[in-house]
Amino acid sequence: MHQLLKKQILAGEFQEGDLLPSENELSAAHNITRATVRQALEELVKEKYIYKHKGRGSVVSSQRKTLGLLSFRGFSEVAEAAHLTVKTVVLQKPVLVSWEDDFFYPLSKAEKAAGCIFLERLRCADQDPVMLEYTYIPNIGLPDFLQHSLVHDSLFETLHVQYDIEIMNVEQDIRAIAAVAETARQLKLSEGSPVLHIYRRYGTSRKGFYLYSSLFCNTTQYALSNSFDS
Repeated sequence: MHQLLKKQILAGEFQEGDLLPSENELSAAHNITRATVRQALEELVKEKYIYKHKGRGSVVSSQRKTLGLLSFRGFSEVAEAAHLTVKTVVLQKPVLVSWEDDFFYPLSKAEKAAGCIFLERLRCADQDPVMLEYTYIPNIGLPDFLQHSLVHDSLFETLHVQYDIEIMNVEQDIRAIAAVAETARQLKLSEGSPVLHIYRRYGTSRKGFYLYSSLFCNTTQYALSNSFDS
């Protein structure tokens, strides 16, 4: 019940200010006990998807914080602008690998020949895991990249400071999916919970040089937008 209502809210079937069906109505419609319905609603209140309004019932909330993670700004910059404490857990340090045969964006001959620098990170805001990020960087014109730590745990800042590369824009493909076991574990969700899966290609100030990311976003605590307030 909890996951079903959450999916319906995320899909827009219930929107901000809407009143959810009563406990009796949900119990009858789904052939479950009122206790099960009540527990599901309590979980949604904790996650700030809904709030209880005396005399009305359960109302879809607008209280979740919004992060501008759909902009092309880096995670650290967006989270810090929202006055959140940023924590990055490096799950896989940068390593040189071959591109996957069915990579999610078309690659140039030069990119394919050079291989890619791969890293995996878990991005947290105020200790909440928000984004599981797989990053792929063409191994072109980045001397000694593997020998140094990221500047302030930021890939974008590292590229700017050490290689004079700026992020200029982003293309992205966004879809809602059910989290598989490993993704759910990293984001502290139940397997099958709804997450946003985002494929990205970042354009840079270096002609023909792109970065690629596959992101899984936990929207339990934070809604995502493409706006950024510095």
